[in-house]
Parts: sequence; structure tokens; C-alpha cells
Amino acid sequence: MNPQDPKSVLHHYLTAAREALVWKLEGLTEYDVRRPLTPTGTNLLGLLKHLAGCEVTYFAFTFDRPFDEHLPWLADDAEDNMDMWATAEESREDIVDLYRRACAHSDRTIASLDLDSPGIVPHWPAERAHTTLHAVLVHMIAETQRHAGHADIVRELVDGAAGLLEGKLNLPNGDADWWRNHHDRLERVAREVSGRP
Repeated sequence: MNPQDPKSVLHHYLTAAREALVWKLEGLTEYDVRRPLTPTGTNLLGLLKHLAGCEVTYFAFTFDRPFDEHLPWLADDAEDNMDMWATAEESREDIVDLYRRACAHSDRTIASLDLDSPGIVPHWPAERAHTTLHAVLVHMIAETQRHAGHADIVRELVDGAAGLLEGKLNLPNGDADWWRNHHDRLERVAREVSGRP
């Protein structure tokens, strides 16, 4: 990253968020990457599939840089929420590889355009559909980080694994007892403040 180059800085933060998200799937079973862990069905593989579609929408469609693969969940007549889960026919490898290909395509778009290059986001309201690469980069950093945060929570619910990346956890170095005590302390404070026994 070149801190003097705004595009380089934005691309760096997008890349870091992408890597964190993919890492959240590592070491898990097929069941664990697919299982819904919230009432709305949030699951790790679905988050990655959703973001593959976002990469294509925002960096391919917006800047008229065709992506050679058809993503049926992006069609106007697609089933609601189809982008947020993987079908039985879509393997983990299919989704991870698609995400990597979509990101590589996005990276080529980012490299070839200037920050003020114009684009049109097809699904945004007309009054704000006209945009720039700069705005799209900021939007995709926010979108990817938001879903990486979802993945953090979902992964912790699956097997307790937490942190930013392997070897870069960004968490205190507590062992299982330290974290259990920390959790229990927070529970006690929440009960005390709310007046619960």
C-alpha cells in the first residue's frame, strides 16, 4: 500500500476485508459453512456468495466491464435472498473460486480506472445511480467489512474461533478460562444494570 495514493489505500482495505472473510471458512465442515445461525439464515458460505455478486455488480456492471460468468441470483427474477445461501449443487470450492475470480476481475477494474472514473450502479435510484470508482470503492469496503463482521460472529458461534486473520487475531491473549471469566463478568454487569437476578 502506498499511503500517498488514495486508490492504493482504498484497495488495501478492501483486500484486507476480503481476506478476513475467506479465512472465516477455513477448517470447517460443509455443514458448518452452510448452516444458518441466525433467524434470517445468515451463514458463512452465503455471505461469500453474496459478496461475489456485489463484486460483479459494483465493479463489472457499474463500469461496463463484463464479467464472463452468469450469476443467476443477480437476475431480476431471481428468488428472494438466493444470493445469501449456497444450493446443494454449489460446492464450497465453487463459491470460494467464484469469489476469487470476481475479486480478480474487480482488481483489474480498479487498476485500470481513475478514482473519478464514472459509472452507473444499475439498481440504485436514478438520483444517485451515477457514481465514481472512488464512491464504489468506499461502498464495497463498507459492504465487505459489514459482512466480515457477520462472519466473525457466525464463525465464533460455530466453533469459538475468533479474530481477524490467522496469526493476526487482534484480540487479547486470553485462554479459555480468561474468556469464560470475561463473558461471565459482562453477563453480571448486564444483569446488575438491568435489575435482573
